[in-house]
Amino acid sequence: MAGRARRAAELDAADELAAVRERFVLDDVVYLDGNSLGALPAHVPGRVEDVVRRQWGELRIRSWDESGWWSAPERIGDRIAPLVGAAAGRIVVGDSTSVNVFKALVAAVRMAGEDRDEILVDASTFPTDGYIAASAARLTGRTLRPVAPAEVPDALSGRTAAVLLNHVDYRTGRLHDLPSLTAAVRAAGAVSVWDLCHSAGALPVGLDEHGVDLAVGCTYKYLNGGPGSPAYLYVRGGLQDRFDSPLPGWNSHAEPFGMRSVFEPAEGAPRGRVGTPDILSMLALEAALDVWDGVRIEAVRAKSLALTDFFLECVAQYAAPGRVETVTPRAHAERGSQIALRCPDAGDVMRRLVARGVVGDFRQPDVLRFGFTPLYVGFADAERAARVLAEVLAEG
Repeated sequence: MAGRARRAAELDAADELAAVRERFVLDDVVYLDGNSLGALPAHVPGRVEDVVRRQWGELRIRSWDESGWWSAPERIGDRIAPLVGAAAGRIVVGDSTSVNVFKALVAAVRMAGEDRDEILVDASTFPTDGYIAASAARLTGRTLRPVAPAEVPDALSGRTAAVLLNHVDYRTGRLHDLPSLTAAVRAAGAVSVWDLCHSAGALPVGLDEHGVDLAVGCTYKYLNGGPGSPAYLYVRGGLQDRFDSPLPGWNSHAEPFGMRSVFEPAEGAPRGRVGTPDILSMLALEAALDVWDGVRIEAVRAKSLALTDFFLECVAQYAAPGRVETVTPRAHAERGSQIALRCPDAGDVMRRLVARGVVGDFRQPDVLRFGFTPLYVGFADAERAARVLAEVLAEG
């Protein structure tokens, strides 16, 4: 064990992103739950205090113009865009992931045309995506068909209107092949909708490069925007004039303050807006995105793979054979930035891990999830987590 701890220290010393760790509020806990809620960037409390005390407390209504509140959804969208491979003007921030999935999926069906009567959805999707897909199918008169992502190319047909897929499986950490699946959907004449909640901020996405039509994602995981921070919606440049949101609001009107009785959609990304932006959480997110200054997403991906490789190596060395089973694919091309391990007493194991300063999470019925956020997780953290996990498993 001492040898692996020494190697972990050496890897941390050579890590390109090691200095970024200082931008976060961290303690002695090994925090491996950033795939649920990212850590707090150290400068965010001060920025939020300014928003509350000065912008709201002193400037009040003037802040919509003078503090840039009105333009925040597009401005912050442009901050997120490079992290997911999108050009400026293609992302708008606001609402929750669930609301944006609904907007994107119904708009996708509308763009596909009346002759396409089927929606395909990732059979292993996060439950909310499945619920919303079912509701969208009922509302638009389409049939919903759950399909494993690998089976999508064979399931596509002239009936397919839209396909809703997760880039990374939330349970297992499996990374799905966004480029080839997007190409297959487009070749079939359907519209692709991707959920990026477990990939944005952890690995390159390439939305523009790969021709993704629509995408949504949250900002409180690898983007560290804070609990309940607003989500975002991406609309491909060539589709923006056809994007017909099922939730038109005064904020998405071409003339918001005209108070017209007839809706006329705004140009570009703003037509994805609905109501008044949630300014406090939105500006906390904007401040949090500062931690990405000077950070290459390619370096984040390289460290993510190295961290997860090293963690698996340590678990294999420290834990008793057969005590846990690795659920996450070993191949780099099929792995996100989390490791999922299966064991029959997973719930109890995670409770004891947290009590000993290693924070991951548990998913029913038997999965331990460990999310590796490369901006603040180091190799010494990975080694310590594997060592404590082995000790807890041995006690069980």
